[in-house]
This record gives sequence, C-alpha cells and structure tokens, in this order.
Amino acid sequence: MHPTSLPGRHGSGDLGREARSFVDFLAAARQTWWQMLPVGPPGYGESPYSAQSAFAGNPMLVDVEALAGRGLLDASELAPRTELSAHGAGRIDFVPMEQHRTRLLRLAFERWRSGGDERDAGAFRAFAERSAGWLDDFALFRALKREHGGVQWTEWRPELRRRDAAALDEARARCAGEVAFERFVQYVFDAQWRELRAYAAARGVALIGDIPIFVAHDSADVWAHPGSFDLDAGGEPVAVAGVPPDYFSASGQRWGNPLYRWKRMRRSRYRWWADRLRTMLDRFDAIRVDHFIGFQRYWRIPATEPTAVRGRWMKGPGKDFFAAMESTLGTLPIIAEDLGAVTPAVFALRDRFGFPGIKILQFAFGKDPYAYTFLPYNHGRRAVVFTGTHDNDTTVGWFTDQGGGWSTRTPGETDAERAAALGYLGTSGDEIHWDMIRLALASVANTAVVPVQDVLGLGSEARMNRPGSATGNWVWRLSPGALGGVHAERLALMTTTYGRAREAAT
Repeated sequence: MHPTSLPGRHGSGDLGREARSFVDFLAAARQTWWQMLPVGPPGYGESPYSAQSAFAGNPMLVDVEALAGRGLLDASELAPRTELSAHGAGRIDFVPMEQHRTRLLRLAFERWRSGGDERDAGAFRAFAERSAGWLDDFALFRALKREHGGVQWTEWRPELRRRDAAALDEARARCAGEVAFERFVQYVFDAQWRELRAYAAARGVALIGDIPIFVAHDSADVWAHPGSFDLDAGGEPVAVAGVPPDYFSASGQRWGNPLYRWKRMRRSRYRWWADRLRTMLDRFDAIRVDHFIGFQRYWRIPATEPTAVRGRWMKGPGKDFFAAMESTLGTLPIIAEDLGAVTPAVFALRDRFGFPGIKILQFAFGKDPYAYTFLPYNHGRRAVVFTGTHDNDTTVGWFTDQGGGWSTRTPGETDAERAAALGYLGTSGDEIHWDMIRLALASVANTAVVPVQDVLGLGSEARMNRPGSATGNWVWRLSPGALGGVHAERLALMTTTYGRAREAAT
C-alpha cells in the first residue's frame, strides 16, 4: 500500500490519520510488514521511480491537518477544493491535489517562519545537520526549477547548469525564500515520518521501503553530481537505462535514466550510494532494491534509440559494491528484486550477501522458462513471495484477463494460465484473490507480501502501474471504509493458520 493510495480529504493519502488507521488494520490482521513504493518527490509522469531526489521526501505526503494542530493552519483553510473530487474517491487527480497541498504548505511555512519557538528551531537545526549531504542542493534545485518554469535542469541558464560557484551563490541569495520553504517542508516530512514509524513499531509493524537502482535525469542528484553519471558536455545522457524485451513489453522498457560511471564512483568507495542507503535505513526497517540485476549487469541503451531493443549488456559493480556498502553500513536488510533477464551470476551475487530474492505467484503458471521457479514447491526459505507487485495486474485482473489489448498475453496464453493455476490450486477460482493469498502464506518463503488490492479482490481498474505506459499510472486510491474488520479477521486467521502471525504488540 503506497501512502498516496490511502483515503483522505486532500486529494491523496498522506502520513496522517489514515496512515495510522492502516497500521491499526495491519496489527488487527496480524501483519508485521508494511511495504510501499519509493517516497521521494515524483517527477515525470508522477512516478515514484522517477523522483526529483533520491534522498528527499514527497511534500505531498505531509499531513496538512497535523499542521493545523500545531497552529500553522486554520481549520477553515483545510477545506478541500471541489476539483479534488473530480476523479472520484478511487483516483488521484495530481494537478489540483498538488496545487491545494502546496498552497497549504506555503501558508504553514510563512507562519512557522514568523512565529516558531526555540524548541522547534532546535529540532529544525538537528534535522538540517543530519541532512546536510543533500538538503541544500535539493532545496536549491527545486527553487531554480520553479524559477525556470519547471523545465529540466539542462535547459537552465548555462552558468547554473554547469554549477558555476559564483552563480550558485547568487542564486542562493536570490531564491532564499524558496530555498527556506523547501527546507521547511522536508523538515516537516521527516518529523511526521518518524512519528508514523514509531506508531507502527509500537504495534509490531515494520516498514519496507523501495530503492530504485537508477535515478531520474531531471533530479537534484544528477545536477549536483554530474561526474558520477554518463553525460555529455551539455549534461544530457550519453546512454540510458532500461531492460530488453520481456514479459511486460515486446519492445523492452526504455526508462531513460542516466547510467552511473561505476569506475569513477568506485574511487570514493561509492560514497554517494552509502549516503543514499544510510538515509533509507534511517526511514525503513528493510529495503527492496528495484532491478537488483543491474548491479551484476545492466542494459545500456544509446540515448538516440527510441526503444530498448537495441541495447547491450554491460558489467555492473557486482560484489565490490556490496562489500563496500557492508563495510560502511554493516549488514544490509535488503530484498533483491531479482526479476527479468536473470543469470546464474545474479543469483550468486544475491546469495553471496544473503539477500532474499522475490517470488511472484502470477509468474508461476505461464510459458516463461523460469515459471517453475515461482511455484511454491520450488521456493526457498530465504525469499519474499508476492501474489503480484505494483507492476503486475491485480490478481483478479490477471485471472480474468482475456488477452490482447493492454495485455502482454494472447487469449490462448491467458486460457492456459488460468487452467494451470486452477489445476495447481484445486479450486473453482470464485475467490481467486484469496486462493492466491493462501498460496503465498502457505509458501515456505520467510516473508509473504500481499497488495491491498488483492485483499479487497479488486480488478484491473485498481492496477497501480502498467510498465511501458507513460500515462494513467500511480492514481489508484483506497475508497474510504473499503478495508474493514472482515478483511482483517480473514487475513489474521489465514496468517495464523500458516504460522506467520506474531503476538500483537501491547
């Protein structure tokens, strides 16, 4: 469940009351993990996997009602605008939502700046000190991006694009108000995040985060550290990341992220990466590393290519990278997303450091040559099993898919998968979502994760993402009251039946 998908009055979910209610649901359902997508400020297409920073939090997750509780907003100002409900309760309309929330954040900032107490000032100083490695660059990046009308940083004035020291000093002075605003928002996000994490921990619920291996080109990270990325003299990528043709797309996936200059990063023992992981571990109890295979080998696509078909495999940093990370940070609580064009070398890298891999039940019944590895009788203990992920259709959507159209399968393939799944499950499929949840919980894998959409038995209308599609993603929201006691009771019983329930926290 991504926090933006929670209910709420302000156009999207956030870190407030509904997030705490979801934690209460998890505790009642005897669940001990809450996994979510990346929580950075989304960029192109509102994708959390294309964030404007690998370190910052998403300002739209700030609980604005909590700011009213601190006296920074009036109750009358919290009334949401009518256009926020234009998409209905089950969708996010990003433009009016961001306008509404940003207006409230600016009002709160002005009042905080003019009337904050010394205790709050001390907490802000402590946050700024902890975040010194990224906060100032990010705040200035956001201020300059706004000043330039939102265009990407390679279209800014040349002296700012190339980070001329004098130009940056002048920009900090000129944009001081905007920089201060961005710093304030990150401070509030951090404080609210820590409160939510403590609330969850007190109820026996730990948090799993998600770290994309690559970062967005139009981000504070690439602008502030251009030497670490494969860019030309103008700051544009020479080559970009993606994957070759796969289950999700016949032409592959051209993500467009710039590639790392791994040899250069190695000279500093991957210091930027160590800082990134340290920040994530300060937020989460475990981290899913998206596209883990990229550390062993990555698909290099020339930037001039429109699709991912004409790329080539390049060697990643491999064991040297993770050895350096463990030397700096200690044992890493990483879940390796080892899906896609996997090789024995990828599995060897995963196993060398004891990272659990991922098993997707929806992949277990098709024609993929690795399908048999996703069947539960082939699972190992050191694994995390999912019915499906944010990139998959919901279980009901997958099961009822007729093939063709948006589907990556033909009608014949969908029929064959349904038959194989029903044969394995030994059921009628009338409650296919609970059948698959039971299958996940019955697996010997140490951890099982189920999307909320599957608990509710929702169809393709609740799918979070269609890989390869640039629009219509990340908008799904949980309807108010949809997740109730009956779901918690059934999930708790099944979780207990398969020996996965821990004693509830008191």
